[in-house]
Amino acid sequence: MSAPPELLCMGEPMLELNAQKPGPDGRVLYLEGHGGDTSNAAICAARQGARVGYVTAIGTDRPGESFLRLWATEGVDAGTVRRDPEAPTGLYVVTHDADGHAFTFYRSNSAASRYGPRDVPEEAIRKARILHVSGISQAISTSACDAVFHAIAIAKSAGVKLSYDTNLRASLWPAARAAAVIHAAIAQADIALPSLDDARALTGLEAPDAIADFYLRLGCPLVLLKLGREGVMVASAGAERVRIAPHRVAAVDATGAGDAFAGALLARLLAGDDAVSAARYANACAALSTTGYGAVAPLPRPAAVRALLAGAP
Repeated sequence: MSAPPELLCMGEPMLELNAQKPGPDGRVLYLEGHGGDTSNAAICAARQGARVGYVTAIGTDRPGESFLRLWATEGVDAGTVRRDPEAPTGLYVVTHDADGHAFTFYRSNSAASRYGPRDVPEEAIRKARILHVSGISQAISTSACDAVFHAIAIAKSAGVKLSYDTNLRASLWPAARAAAVIHAAIAQADIALPSLDDARALTGLEAPDAIADFYLRLGCPLVLLKLGREGVMVASAGAERVRIAPHRVAAVDATGAGDAFAGALLARLLAGDDAVSAARYANACAALSTTGYGAVAPLPRPAAVRALLAGAP
């Protein structure tokens, strides 16, 4: 009998249609792939060698079947994935312009949005070492939000660490509710993964150090503030803050880079790395994830990450 997952990721998987560069006739083709922030993180962690499982609901449709094949191929345990015959698997479209990438979501009444506290796999959570959730996990519906809080309560009662990625999507919920829910969750977290843009919108603060102070005061002992093209800041209570510089790579699509960071970080923490070492690895992994299109296909393996780290100044 195989060992249970040490990392459980909870959230919403979505089929991805990613716009490619226009052809000579001006037409744009779309590359089909897979997305969903915590699913991306789960796959990235599995590629780095962690034992990972996923918690969600998907439809009994073709996209749902596609995700089951994907997770099986990637070594992500789908034993805690519920099938909903009455709701579809969500979908999103990625487009690109001079300002970066933009998302259009089709997730109304998706199977994941119908997930509720009664669906939470309590025993699987108790057997894990880390539970990873995000703002999107809670934003998609009231029942999903309640399910995440129930999962957090189970994890905390069992001594399972909580990792939380803000992943703010302003279109999904009012700003005040987003801030209240996300900060209530981070107050219970062991690892916080805000991006600088998210944190500025959620807290009203500008300076990275002030933002790190804010999340540490909430009670989260480890804050990894993702600074985008400026790298990452590692902040923990009573320790000197460390800024990790970005890697210069031939980036073409930043979709899922933050998810890659989360998955790689958690995999390395589970492997025994200290927070700074894990963040250095995750920073390199996230950089490499931008060198191809889509959220999943470019996620690197350890050899590529180690090679980039070895060549870093």
